[in-house]
Amino acid sequence: MMGSGKSTIGELLARKLGYSFLDTVQIIERASKKEISEILKEYGEEKLREIESDVLNQVQSYVCCVVATEGGVVLKNSNWAVLHNGIVVFLDAAVPIIFRRLQREENELLQGFHSLEKLEDIRRARLPFYLQADIHILLNDNKNQELNYEAVVSEVIIQLTQFLREHKKPETV
Repeated sequence: MMGSGKSTIGELLARKLGYSFLDTVQIIERASKKEISEILKEYGEEKLREIESDVLNQVQSYVCCVVATEGGVVLKNSNWAVLHNGIVVFLDAAVPIIFRRLQREENELLQGFHSLEKLEDIRRARLPFYLQADIHILLNDNKNQELNYEAVVSEVIIQLTQFLREHKKPETV
């Protein structure tokens, strides 16, 4: 979901793991020489999802890599197969938290999300997909402090380690 901290946390996680970091939003914007908001205005959401899928298919071959995606990537079923070639982490932030973060952003894409109701609708539509993630990180609402990104990254690493232990492939002889 937009404003959940995917790019910031993804980049910190990659550094901590010694992995590369790719942000599909940045890749799309760099390749098209347009902001996501411009792509949406000019071509519509369906075209954005198509571009997103193409980028996702290209980055899936990378190993030792953390990938942050646009929150709507989950809306296309074929993307789930690609995402599950790796380990999917859902950063679960409540809508009021996201709303506060988006109000501070100067990104034109986010300016269409001035209401809690619109964000709730987006979250409601995507939540069934998000809940299929391998790892679920609940981001608590702390109105008086910024999100402690390092603590979130540590929690992701703890859950990632647990996930890998539980899903360890049997050794072949």
